[in-house]
Amino acid sequence: MNKNVLDHYLEYGTYTFPGIYKDYLKSLPDDISELGNLICHQIIHRAVLKNGNTLANADKKYGDMNKFPWFRLKCDDDILMTAAAMIAELFRLDEKGITKNRTVENKIVVTCRYVSVLMSSILKSKGIPTRSRAGFAPYCLPNICADHWINQYWYEDEQRWITIDADGYFDDLDFSQFDIPNNKFCWAAQVWLDIRSGKTDGKQYVYADGKGTNGLKAAIRSVFYDFHALMNNEISYEFQPSYISGKFDKLTENDFIEIDKLAELLLNPDKNFDALIEIWKTEKKYRIIN
Repeated sequence: MNKNVLDHYLEYGTYTFPGIYKDYLKSLPDDISELGNLICHQIIHRAVLKNGNTLANADKKYGDMNKFPWFRLKCDDDILMTAAAMIAELFRLDEKGITKNRTVENKIVVTCRYVSVLMSSILKSKGIPTRSRAGFAPYCLPNICADHWINQYWYEDEQRWITIDADGYFDDLDFSQFDIPNNKFCWAAQVWLDIRSGKTDGKQYVYADGKGTNGLKAAIRSVFYDFHALMNNEISYEFQPSYISGKFDKLTENDFIEIDKLAELLLNPDKNFDALIEIWKTEKKYRIIN
C-alpha cells in the first residue's frame, strides 16, 4: 500500500479530531471486535428508541427503552457532530466514560455516521489508518438497502482494508460485522454507476429521510458522503455540495457525467488516490457545502 495513502488515513479531520481525549482513546481495547462491541454499548439508534422494546430490541439487547428519560433529545445528531463532542457527552452522562455497563439513560442517541466518526477517531488515535465510508447496507433492514456508514481500517498483518460496522449488534449475519466481505456492502459509487448504466432501477436503495427518497436521488447523497469521508471530512446528513442540495431535478446530463467520472475513481480509492486528492483541491463545487 502506498505510504501516502496510509499516512492520509492516520490524519484527523474536523469531525474525528479527539482533542484532549486522544490518550484516553488509546486506552480502549485494541481488539477490534471487543472495541466495536464496547462502542455498541454507548449508543442507541433513534430508530431503536422510537420502536421501544420491539423489533430489533425485542430481547432488550440495547436496553429497556422505557427507562430512557422523557426530557432528553430523541436524537443527538444535531448537537454531537464531532467525536470530541460525543466523548464529552458520554463522560458528562457517566463519569466512568466509555464503559460496557452503561445504562440506557446514560447512552447517547446517534445514528450510523456518528458511530463511524467515533470509531475512526478511536482507531486513528491508536495509530491505525482508518476511514469512514458511506453507501448502502443490505443487511440492516429486510427488502431494502438503506443508506449507511461503516469503517475500514488497515490491517498491516494481512496488508488489506477490513470493513467493520459498529452501529449495532448484528448477531444473525452469515459473516462477521467486524470483517465484512466486500460484496456484502453496497458501495456508493457502484450503486450510482449501476443505476446510471441501467443495471438496476435503484428503487431498493433508500435514503432514510422518511420521504421514500431512493434511486439516483439517494445515491448522489452517498457518493458525496463517501468522497468527503475519504478526504477525512465526514459531513453529516444535512450537508451536501450546494450545487446539488435541493436541486437534483435541475442537474443536467453533463452534471451526471461529471459525477460518473468521480464515481469511477471512488471504486478504487487507493489506486486513484492522487486523482481524488487533485479533485479535492481543485473542484470547488464538490466542497462548498449548503
